[in-house]
Amino acid sequence: MKIYTRTGDQGDTSLWGVAGEKRIAKDSARVEAYGTVDEANAVLGLVRSQLDGGPLDRLLETIQHRLFGLGSDLATENPHRQHHLEDADVVALEQAIDEYEAQLPALKQFVLPAGAPPAAALHVARTVVRRAERRVVALYRLEPGPAVHVRYLNRLSDLLFTLARVVNHERGRGDVPAVF
Repeated sequence: MKIYTRTGDQGDTSLWGVAGEKRIAKDSARVEAYGTVDEANAVLGLVRSQLDGGPLDRLLETIQHRLFGLGSDLATENPHRQHHLEDADVVALEQAIDEYEAQLPALKQFVLPAGAPPAAALHVARTVVRRAERRVVALYRLEPGPAVHVRYLNRLSDLLFTLARVVNHERGRGDVPAVF
């Protein structure tokens, strides 16, 4: 299989799961949504490259698989397709937030997205996930989709914030208070 097809050279791309080939503009709400999910996934890969394995790396790998499935869901218009995310995936994120948050001092102020390199990268991932959430919301205003997608992205950004704090604390760097 060739990496390049030249079929997108005019600024459009094809979707999965439709009868025949359907082409849409590369700047459409759908492509913006799944492209931003892909970007978030890539940033998580960057975070993982800065970790030495362990439970956090395994958690982020699982999340990357979920995001890949979400991107696949967003890249199709087939209304009968089974979606990759379920309510249990949102619950798993909430449980991880609770587990990791229990290891941290209580948050009493806003903190800057800073600290150790993997923590800073987690903050970047968090902001990209927030943008992905906004892009999915915008898409679903035009074409309704599964609410679990928005819930998953919302909770994921909360988890990434928590994990950034955890990494900083594990590496002897506390939160950097925001002063404004």
